[in-house]
Amino acid sequence: MTDESAVLIEGPWRHRSVSAGGTRFHVVELGEGPLVLLVHGFPEFWWTWHHQLESLAAAGYRAAAVDLRGYGGSDKPPRGYDLVTLAGDIAGLVRSLGEANATVIGHDWGGLLAWTMGVYHPKVVQRLVAVSTAHPLRLGHSLLTDVRGQGWAVRHALGFQLPIAPEKRLVKNDAALVGELLHDWSGPGWPSEETERIYRSAFQIPGVAHCALEYHRWTIRSLLRPDGIRYASRMRAPIRVPVLHLHGALDHTVLPRSAQGSGRYVEAPYRWKLIEGAGHFPHEERPSTFDEELIGWLADPEPDR
Repeated sequence: MTDESAVLIEGPWRHRSVSAGGTRFHVVELGEGPLVLLVHGFPEFWWTWHHQLESLAAAGYRAAAVDLRGYGGSDKPPRGYDLVTLAGDIAGLVRSLGEANATVIGHDWGGLLAWTMGVYHPKVVQRLVAVSTAHPLRLGHSLLTDVRGQGWAVRHALGFQLPIAPEKRLVKNDAALVGELLHDWSGPGWPSEETERIYRSAFQIPGVAHCALEYHRWTIRSLLRPDGIRYASRMRAPIRVPVLHLHGALDHTVLPRSAQGSGRYVEAPYRWKLIEGAGHFPHEERPSTFDEELIGWLADPEPDR
């Protein structure tokens, strides 16, 4: 049985437990300076940002990568896996780290949280970076209008709606399916055997598989419920902080054409950039190219140029 020590990977960073809103979060930090909060997606954990922790720290930032609610070394409560509660987690975490606001960088589900924070907690978000994701409303539109494209690309989310069976399938055979998803969603040459082993191991921590699937379940099941309808209505409000939108050119999980239209929801400087040769994990597949784009944008006082 894997335990939470699987995510305590050694490096130049420091591991911390930080409480926010009554929930305990595992946070990994490196560097001093303005806070940059890094939020992972499915099926990963804080380790997805290990390249960026070092590059951001070297560039003069305080980089902090968190295990989301239900993942890694963070608490795994039975509920709270809707995007509003999750965005509140991250907003509270910024304050618990002693800052009024931060640049929030989110990949995949973490990107959906970042978009949500831009509407629900705008004072906490100084700048926003969305990676391999679309604005929630843009993604919903793509699912309806591009069924054979974007709809087919996220067909796994429909399978995750079943009770119990998907959890068992994800951890079966040493979490072999997690490794398959990483390979299927990435471009050529990633992940390495060691990287795959790290993610497969972390996903077998008790409770992680169930909690990770609760994200998908809320999103689908809430579409016609009052809470989901309220969320969609609220998310029509424009984002008014600078946004950098980075996407792998070979991403066939969230298609580039689905993500690119997200700029319509931003009433602030917005920059879209494709990372050539990368799939759904550009920050891990092409870290040098990714970090050059990211750090250049962070340092640019006029990021709309």
